[in-house]
Amino acid sequence: MLRRLTASILALPADHPQRWLVGVWGLLAVGLSWMAIGLEAWWLAGVPVALLVVWLAVVDFRQIFFLMLACIPISIEMELPGGFGTDLPSEPLMWVLTLVSVVWLLRHWRAVDARFIRHPISLMLLCHLAWTAVCVAASTDVLVSFKFLLAKGWYVVVFYCLAGHLLEQQRDLKKLLWWFFVPLAITVVSVLVRHAPSGFSFKEVNFVMGPFFRNHVMYACLLAIFLPFLWYGCYWYRRFSIRWWLLVLGIVLFVVGINFAYTRAAYVALVAAVGIYWLVRQRWLKLAVLGFALGLAGLLVVVTRGDNWLEFAPNFERAVTHTRFDNLLEATTKLEDISTMERVYRWVAASYMIQDHPFMGFGPGNFYFNYKDYTVSSFKTYVSDNPERSGIHNYYLMVTVEQGLPGLAFFLALCLTVIFTGQRVYHQTADPARRRMLVAALLSFILITMLMLMNDFVETDKIGSLFFICAAILVNTDLKNNEILNDEL
Repeated sequence: MLRRLTASILALPADHPQRWLVGVWGLLAVGLSWMAIGLEAWWLAGVPVALLVVWLAVVDFRQIFFLMLACIPISIEMELPGGFGTDLPSEPLMWVLTLVSVVWLLRHWRAVDARFIRHPISLMLLCHLAWTAVCVAASTDVLVSFKFLLAKGWYVVVFYCLAGHLLEQQRDLKKLLWWFFVPLAITVVSVLVRHAPSGFSFKEVNFVMGPFFRNHVMYACLLAIFLPFLWYGCYWYRRFSIRWWLLVLGIVLFVVGINFAYTRAAYVALVAAVGIYWLVRQRWLKLAVLGFALGLAGLLVVVTRGDNWLEFAPNFERAVTHTRFDNLLEATTKLEDISTMERVYRWVAASYMIQDHPFMGFGPGNFYFNYKDYTVSSFKTYVSDNPERSGIHNYYLMVTVEQGLPGLAFFLALCLTVIFTGQRVYHQTADPARRRMLVAALLSFILITMLMLMNDFVETDKIGSLFFICAAILVNTDLKNNEILNDEL
């Protein structure tokens, strides 16, 4: 990106304003860097970077989009004064792109493809957002819910709307692959290098994730979700070429990373990806979803009948943190694993919260501030104080608690629309290259929806970005197929 920009600038006449601006920026960058060192005011070193981003926003905001993608795997969560938090450097770039997107839309609204907005996936996403906005008004803490809605808004604008505009051609999808893959691979190498001195012990697995990942679950799940892109990306390049080898080595690296992350959900996701692809090819996704829904409904009926749910209460003394992975697996089967039982503790509280506010919920982002009044002491574990303010660990339950049963219905409708559309579009896509990227996006999206049963990380930049980008890729592929069909008629 920078090489192309530099070449274009050098090709300009010597008296062109952009060449003068680059010179001024270079002097400013050097001067502020020296000042930052001398005054130990390190924020001064970020001023030239901020100016460069502003300049790119004016010249070619497409480059900022791909720069932001590269920043997502290496972003770091930061707590700010006043109870705010952000991900640096990815989230400030999202803010810039949101502002640029709004300005661009106001100036070029005639160039917007109305078919993208009218697509069923887009309409379901708009319904989901609209209900979220309605629930803000009835929230138990309007300020918290409003901040949640703002964050959701720029995720949708950047990762769905803008991604849909910028990721239309195969060359754009290749850039998506490489700009996300290379930084993510660097983080995996960093984690493995830090983990190796301890013999890849399970006890140290969370410690070595810093500073890029909150915990080993986020890390392993992201690797599993992005693996389909690497797998199908190999088909873009000649076998045994340099880029082909890089992607193959990336697949091996990611599998090794997942193995030493000791995350049960990621192991299941790897196996499930194979089965999901087979279901897509057989056109059996709808049947599989129906079977899963009936099985889940039956399980809920059995568990909630009478006082059966009380039998799942953990033994407080035995539900502890394990330092060996084999012990953790054994404890999981006996319902003595602390992470699983802490989830149950919060799920039980969620069930009472839903009964109390079934229609509009407690407001987006307000689960943590209300759930402790609804907990059942017999399900309490050693980590129930929850000082890190983590969520419910089931995104569907969280949506229901915070946005009521209609909120769950809208979100499920969005997910199912994406999944079923993806299966239909797969069988309508004749071009092998587009079909492979479609499958990668569909598999990644379905894996995210599966992992949301035990996690609630859609609101994080590392997972939430791919959730919306995959949906945008499916919409663009569907629109491209319709164009080809219309041309043939």
